[in-house]
Amino acid sequence: MRPSRLTRTKLLLPLLLLAATVLPVYASRGDDLPEFKACVQTCIEKSCVLQKTPVALHLRLLFWTCPSECDYACQRSITQSRERNGQSIEQFHGKWPFRRLFGVQEPFSVLFSILNGYAHYNGLHSLHHELPKNYALASYYRWFSYIGMFCWFWSTIFHTRDFIFTERMDYFGAGANVLYGLYYSPIRIFRLYRPQYRRTVRIWGYVCIVAYLAHVYYLQFVRWDYTYNMAANVVVGTLTNCLWTYFSIQHYTKLRRFWAAWPGLIVTWLIMAMSLELLDFPPIADALDAHALWHAMTILPAIWWYRFLIHDSRQNVEYGEDILRVKA
Repeated sequence: MRPSRLTRTKLLLPLLLLAATVLPVYASRGDDLPEFKACVQTCIEKSCVLQKTPVALHLRLLFWTCPSECDYACQRSITQSRERNGQSIEQFHGKWPFRRLFGVQEPFSVLFSILNGYAHYNGLHSLHHELPKNYALASYYRWFSYIGMFCWFWSTIFHTRDFIFTERMDYFGAGANVLYGLYYSPIRIFRLYRPQYRRTVRIWGYVCIVAYLAHVYYLQFVRWDYTYNMAANVVVGTLTNCLWTYFSIQHYTKLRRFWAAWPGLIVTWLIMAMSLELLDFPPIADALDAHALWHAMTILPAIWWYRFLIHDSRQNVEYGEDILRVKA
């Protein structure tokens, strides 16, 4: 017997609520398209209520549900229809309508995030084998690797499936990565690793920890503010970039060796790459957008940076800059 309209409505309402809970909630022009809203509602009613179309196992493993499947299918169909009619491509839930791969929402961003994480993993391996013994900055550099891997791990998870939790962990991981860069940079640049500055470094560490916890607390419990988060990361990243640019100018002038200019060149590379975030455009072949290209552009600088750290450590030891810890 076919369910009555009232029965269907009672069944449909919880599923619509589930879709609103599971799917990321962002305001995008595509979300307000009448044809998109009608498509999602019709799909949920037909596929999730009346016939209950099963979701493939590999999609269920990535937490795709019947309502989210409807949302994805409607994004794709509406986008293809608009392309055929010469209309603009719109974002849905704050994202472009990517063509997924085996349930992965943003395949290229995932691939490039994995490669960035591997660059830090390989860099950690290089530090372990190539840094001089008892090197005073070794622990700082190892933590740089750990936090880098943590950051790119959550970037991979977030771009695989965009939920509120994965998004926030991605943002918190990125924030930790940027702030840690500001933490260890002055320790190297101003030689604060020397014993007489131990108290200064400890206080500086507490300042950075408190700043990070305050940042996370504000975003998590006061207001989730994308503009503030971006501004905070830009300010901290700019300070770090200025420090390393100063270091490059000073050391290249002194040593006249090309590797001494690497930090400044890497900073220039990253600034140019960041412009991709400002040049947002619909994904090429429904898969490759500006954000994915930004992730691609950070792989080589990460590899390059570890080479610099190793060259710099050898220079320090060669010129006896009080860089080796003396065991008691």
